Amino acid sequence: MKKVCVLVLVCLGLVMAPSVKAQGSNAELNGNYAFTFDGITGANGVSNGFAGVGSFTADGAGNIANGEADTNAVGGGLTAQPFTGTYSIGADHRGVMTFNIAGSTKKFAIATLADGSAKFIETDAVGGAGTIGSGRIEKSTPAAFSTAQITGEYAFGIAGQDNANNRATIAGRFTSSGNGTLTNVAGDVNAYGTVSALTFTSATYTVSNAATGRGTMHLSFQFSGGPVSLDLVFYVVNGGKLFAMVNDTVTPASPLLNGTVLRQSVPTGGFTNASLNSNMVLYMTGLAACGNVTGTVPKAVAGVLTSNGAGSFSLSFDENFCSAPRTVTATPGTYTVANNGRTTMALNGDGIIGYLVGANQGFLITTDPAVLSGFGEPQAAGALTNSAVAGGYAGVATDPTAFTVNVFSGEFSANGASPTGNLTGRVDIGDASGSQSGASFAATYSVSSTPANGRGTVNLTSPTGGSAVAYIVSPTKFVVVPLSDPNPAVWEFDRAPSASAAVTLSALALNPTSVTGGTQSSTGTVTLSGAAPSGGAVVSLSSNNTTAARVPASVIVAAGATTASFTVSTSAVSASTAVTISAAYAGTTRTATLTVNPAAPPPVTLSALTLNPTAVTGGTQSSTGTVTLSGAAPSGGAVVSLSSNNTAAARVPASVTVAAGATTASFTVSTSAVSASTAVTISAAYGGTTRTATLTVNPAAPPPVTLSALALNPTSVTGGTQSSTGTVTLSRAAPSGGAVVSLSSNNTAAARVPASVTVAAGATTASFTVSTSAVSASTAVTISAAYGGTTRTATLTVNPAPPPPVTLSALALNPTSVTGGTQSSTGMVTLSGAAPSGGAVVSLSSNNTGAARVPASVTVAAGATTASFTVSTSAVITSTTVTITASYAGTTRTATLTVKPVLLPTVASLTLNPSSVVGGLQSSLATVTLSGAAPAGGASVGLARSNSAASVPASVTIPAGATSATFRVSTSIVLITTSTNITASYNNSSRTATLSVLL
Repeated sequence: MKKVCVLVLVCLGLVMAPSVKAQGSNAELNGNYAFTFDGITGANGVSNGFAGVGSFTADGAGNIANGEADTNAVGGGLTAQPFTGTYSIGADHRGVMTFNIAGSTKKFAIATLADGSAKFIETDAVGGAGTIGSGRIEKSTPAAFSTAQITGEYAFGIAGQDNANNRATIAGRFTSSGNGTLTNVAGDVNAYGTVSALTFTSATYTVSNAATGRGTMHLSFQFSGGPVSLDLVFYVVNGGKLFAMVNDTVTPASPLLNGTVLRQSVPTGGFTNASLNSNMVLYMTGLAACGNVTGTVPKAVAGVLTSNGAGSFSLSFDENFCSAPRTVTATPGTYTVANNGRTTMALNGDGIIGYLVGANQGFLITTDPAVLSGFGEPQAAGALTNSAVAGGYAGVATDPTAFTVNVFSGEFSANGASPTGNLTGRVDIGDASGSQSGASFAATYSVSSTPANGRGTVNLTSPTGGSAVAYIVSPTKFVVVPLSDPNPAVWEFDRAPSASAAVTLSALALNPTSVTGGTQSSTGTVTLSGAAPSGGAVVSLSSNNTTAARVPASVIVAAGATTASFTVSTSAVSASTAVTISAAYAGTTRTATLTVNPAAPPPVTLSALTLNPTAVTGGTQSSTGTVTLSGAAPSGGAVVSLSSNNTAAARVPASVTVAAGATTASFTVSTSAVSASTAVTISAAYGGTTRTATLTVNPAAPPPVTLSALALNPTSVTGGTQSSTGTVTLSRAAPSGGAVVSLSSNNTAAARVPASVTVAAGATTASFTVSTSAVSASTAVTISAAYGGTTRTATLTVNPAPPPPVTLSALALNPTSVTGGTQSSTGMVTLSGAAPSGGAVVSLSSNNTGAARVPASVTVAAGATTASFTVSTSAVITSTTVTITASYAGTTRTATLTVKPVLLPTVASLTLNPSSVVGGLQSSLATVTLSGAAPAGGASVGLARSNSAASVPASVTIPAGATSATFRVSTSIVLITTSTNITASYNNSSRTATLSVLL
């Protein structure tokens, strides 16, 4: 029985009621369509989210072609998958539809709406396995299938679950200029109970398939302290509406989210608190935790929020979760609406965040762990009671959040009776255990305007009973929250097709047809070919240029009426712009052209008077005045009158003319000398407008203190050993605090100065030291001093140090010891440097001229460093030390010469030839040799014999200069051979030779 129990668990199959009277057919789906689907896929007790978006073409005869779909689920989905299909719509506007896609067949039940769209559910789950879910099919506009057509301000809401069935939702907004880049992106997320404002770093989109309207979008933002991105696929419904789905792999970081993007209707100046100024019916779904249930269960909420346009509201609502329905009445709260439509609401510690689409309309999310998401719509004006719910409706259970939700679609009829109305119809059920088609439905309802306007109670008249609560949006729409169902969803009921198929849209008129953009609007009127059916006729509206002119999404022609009016709002334009306004109803589209003109330029006035400079010295300086008009000067120019309130100090010409077409003109303000600072008001007048500017005329200031001189003393120094003193002189006394004069040197290697020197307050001069370093050549260094915009220089010549004076550095003798009278020595004087021009005369002296003598002086030739001289000696008896002295340029050097006496030679040798002779018969010739030459007068060598066997002279004389002499050794007869020693003696030396005298 479960699959026939839906709508607050009432057994529908037991209640029979009349079906909707209008006659439907396959022609109700004819043309291009886009669709969106939210569901749950399950098997073997495990379930996860499932979503799909796509487009197709219906031929009005039951055939589907040119289908393309994207799906996503845990484990993956389809990407741009082509498909075909069939459909069949019955007389009660209910039908069946199949998609032949990716080798399988998907089955759906559909219920059509008055505006040409349809609601649908999937019906092929069986035995606890398959997919349950619901969605919307809407007529699409192929002319909008391009990137360039997505222009304007948009809001969006997407919701769903991750791979662990944790719920998340995002609401936000962006601006699109039709170039593929989204700007001014803002958004808020409730991710598994954690709420955060998103900071977007980039956002792009593209419509990639001009035949199907398929496009992709990439959003990058910061979340939980790190970068996150989402990739979405969308299908274009029209330039103001997209069906979008996240097509990333389903993970906690990228949950499966599905939803809608709608163009915002932004009031002039942006949204404000006044954008919430009346009643708004809100409806949301989510997942809540229950204390007695493992995991989460579906939660459904609907209510009416009444705002005062100034930041306060009251909220009445009904909710069902954890099998514990709750009703709350008139809970107060506060809200704030930002310029971009972001809205925050606070009540009793709970919060709602919304992004407005228009006044009292927008996407909503809550800040609690149930992660509710949904939509808010403006409630129709006036008291809403049972009479507001009358006629045909198509209904569906929307956005199921669990596999246990009973999903249905169907067509219904309400009689609007009071105090109790009857709602009857037939429904198709898509349950996890199996589907059912055409189950009968019957219920009663009672709607009241108090305490919450348009709130009604619904009671099922089936045997099992059941209850629900309804909130009326308008006579063409209401929403229901089932209170008896433990797995609730929000049920939406929209106007069903009318029984009078012949009524079409016959005309669209604009009055006026030409307006000034931004300041004027036009009134559009749609006219039907006949009276609108029960429940009214919803006429869709659009503008091909929402930047210049905007219309509401639709206008309702009241039941029985033939016309309805709406406002065309405009924005300022820079050039005349033709905007096409379109209205569509029952397959017929009418257009009208509105010319949006730029605002006429305001009359030219004097917008500004400026002076440059605004302060001058009287008598020596003037100022230039400039008048600026609010627009170009007219033909002939604009004569601007001028005046001064003190002509003694400052004067202006009587007028200045701004040339035709120009916006500015300049004039001279002449001044005179003043004794004190004087404020003068200069006035300019044109076109009834006067502007003033103040000129300050100052007395002439004393001439500024400047640097008048820089002096150095001395101006020439020896580098490294001398410094110079610099003195700076000002043109007059230094001001309070002193005058800091900057100093510099162009050659700091040769001369250095401090960075600055301060002339004391009241003083005119200050001194500083110029330090120097040794240089190899004379160097001119420029010393600079700067103050008060004046620079002075002085030149310091840094000279190399002069060479030291030439002195006598050495006196040397060679040899240092000689034999007096026979030898001399050579003296050499050495200077410390080259001798000067003319030579250097070095004085010489000897302290013992008896032993050694020197010339009086010796001259070192110019350029030379040495000169030699001879030291003559005389014979001495004993060795004598003589000091030789040389003097030059105050320097004296000495050297010692040893003069030795002459040394006599000694006997070097004595030889006999022969050394053996016969005594008495033979003699021997002896030769005596000295160790050196015999002295003057010769050397007398004494001779002797050792016995009488031989005879020698007493002496032999070696001539002066000779070294040897001979003498004869006579012998006597001997009886036996006898050896006789012959001895030669001289200068304490002797030599002996032996002569053998033979018998």
